[in-house]
Amino acid sequence: MSSARINVTLDGALARKLSAMAERMHVNEGTLARSLLSTAIVEAEPDAANITALLDGIDGAWDDAQEGWRQAQAGQTIPLDQL
Repeated sequence: MSSARINVTLDGALARKLSAMAERMHVNEGTLARSLLSTAIVEAEPDAANITALLDGIDGAWDDAQEGWRQAQAGQTIPLDQL
């Protein structure tokens, strides 16, 4: 089984909560974060309604998507083979 490394940035309140939970559990913050994220991914239902709700919860996602659409329509893109 292969693995992938990702970096996640938490806002201050979530970072403090994760730190407090890890301290109470006597585990490393990264270990706890990996376990919590893994559980959330396993339990996530991949149907359209859940995905839409998840995306709607990301601050600025709609505006970013709209800006990307405008840029694409204006030809402000880079071909994939040039990345």
